[in-house]
Amino acid sequence: MTQRTKPLLVDPDHPAPPTPLGTVVMIALLVALALMTLIPLYWMVVTSFTPSTLTVKFPPDLWPKNPTFDNFQEVLNRPNFWRWVLTTTIVATVVTVFELFTASMAAYAFAKIPFRGSGSLFWLYILSMMLPFQVILVPLFIMSSRMGLVDSYAGLILPALASPYSVFLMKQFIQTLPSDLIDAARVDGAAEFTIFTRVIMPLVKPGLAFLGIITFIGQWNSFLWPLIITRSAEMRTLQVGLVLLREEIPLSYGVHMAGALLAAIPIIIVFFSSQKYFLRGTTVGAVKG
Repeated sequence: MTQRTKPLLVDPDHPAPPTPLGTVVMIALLVALALMTLIPLYWMVVTSFTPSTLTVKFPPDLWPKNPTFDNFQEVLNRPNFWRWVLTTTIVATVVTVFELFTASMAAYAFAKIPFRGSGSLFWLYILSMMLPFQVILVPLFIMSSRMGLVDSYAGLILPALASPYSVFLMKQFIQTLPSDLIDAARVDGAAEFTIFTRVIMPLVKPGLAFLGIITFIGQWNSFLWPLIITRSAEMRTLQVGLVLLREEIPLSYGVHMAGALLAAIPIIIVFFSSQKYFLRGTTVGAVKG
């Protein structure tokens, strides 16, 4: 038996043509833009290691001459800092878990269970995304206040459990699945909830992962609603607490940047450890089942 030789990808007698000038310029432009987006992050890191007395120096140093951890120590020693971290972690985790379950169930109903008025109801629900949060902020606060949810975990969590975008995203994932699998499960006598948990959920794990990531990041960075619904310093979330920190020790830019860097570290870790799910999320709905 003769062994086939793999074809050469590059012919040495006919080298590839040089890269067009336009492509080189475009790559250089994209690299420059990428570096520009990193400038705020770089400056946050530099300032967080700079003594607060030198943060107002002009011209500023591109790298601290005497790096210090005093700014981080000042933030970590604040009375309620770890309570803010705990509150933010609890709220972000609970909202993410419940929203994954409720959004995927609603998406399964809209995508695979035909019922009268499903299309109109779905688009009516999606149209609610056009309303800015500031429009419903006052009535939402009044309703939460009458229900006794002010300055509580329930007040922080309950309004965030329903998201039209989450339902829309999961519907795009679920409707790409072949309906033959669902029909076969129904023929075998499986109930709708069994089909949802045993058939649908395992097949949409990339969608659930993507939705979980963006939901957790959104709740971790949430600011306006936690600022409105909380009263005591113990119930503040991390983002609101950092604003209070800025009011307690103004002009301490090194401390402020150290707090911002500590708050950004979990999000940076989540983003870089799950980039493939972001890529899959951007291509959802490209293939129909």
